[in-house]
Amino acid sequence: MTFEEARARLPMLERVVYLNAGTFGPLARETADAVAVEQRHDLEQGRFGKEWFERVLALREEARAEIGALVGVGAEHVALTSSTTDGCNIVLAGLDLKPDDEVVTTTDEHFGLLGPLHASGARVVVSAPDPDAILAAVTPRTRLLALSHVLWTTGVVLPVEELKERSGLPVLVDGAQSVGALPVDASRADFYTVSGQKWLCGPDATGALVVAEPERLRVAAPSYFGQAAYEPTGDFEPRPGAARFEPSWHASGSLAGLLTALRVPPSWRWERVSQAVAYCRERLSERVEVVTPAGQAGLVSFRVEGETPVEVTARLAQVGVVVRDIPHTDFVRASCGWWTSDEDVDRLVASL
Repeated sequence: MTFEEARARLPMLERVVYLNAGTFGPLARETADAVAVEQRHDLEQGRFGKEWFERVLALREEARAEIGALVGVGAEHVALTSSTTDGCNIVLAGLDLKPDDEVVTTTDEHFGLLGPLHASGARVVVSAPDPDAILAAVTPRTRLLALSHVLWTTGVVLPVEELKERSGLPVLVDGAQSVGALPVDASRADFYTVSGQKWLCGPDATGALVVAEPERLRVAAPSYFGQAAYEPTGDFEPRPGAARFEPSWHASGSLAGLLTALRVPPSWRWERVSQAVAYCRERLSERVEVVTPAGQAGLVSFRVEGETPVEVTARLAQVGVVVRDIPHTDFVRASCGWWTSDEDVDRLVASL
């Protein structure tokens, strides 16, 4: 499949320069069609009956397997969620952290991780997003490292596997900006969250959580979908594997759309992301201060002298170039996916 053929599957790109997959990825025509087919079925045939339920449950099994294959783990290690925040909440609640326990994180984490950390009851130790600084923050009370694989602020890739090995601690990885933007092997991670609507370009409110050892994490927020059997007292038997943590039902349209989205990207996706990011850094450096170092994932953050990030994003949106500002910083962020063309980057730079 050529670049032009693959890009043509994303109709939004005919209208705008879209550089914001770090928030929502562009939908493929096939993805939207898959959602519509399921919704039409539900509209005309209804949502009931043994056959219908079995079909939706089969879609769930298929989605676990597809996501697991993407990140290098078996389906039994994958729980379907609605967001990376869901995954962070599941893990932190299940660890039963106490006030004397410490969790080390960084200054550049998203609230999707920081909020669950704060609610966990543990002492949150905040470090600079640097491997040596993170390790220096570890004490005998540290129970967990909670880190993004790719920082949403600057696009810097943290060596999460190395940090796990050097610290000897379990790691909760926020994968919102990594899965779909770079190759991910979650097989050595204790906990790894996945966002479906960002770089995977899936429907809203889709995601996953990878758990290396599901039986060792308490089910702190049981749902009907996570139990294999239960008693009138509320005693229950969790489902085998990570599926025990699944918090909610997923509509058949969302599942079909996610499965379709996972199959849309071309085989050369990773090479193209690297090329697009390198070209974006090079061209932006001609006009503005680029914050993101070379050799990172899909995000490129930069500063524009004399304008606030909010002003920059609003001005660019008026000429059909979609980027975003990063709150509490002076950064503007561009997301370069496998679909990003050199012409897209040229239009961004010309608009600046």
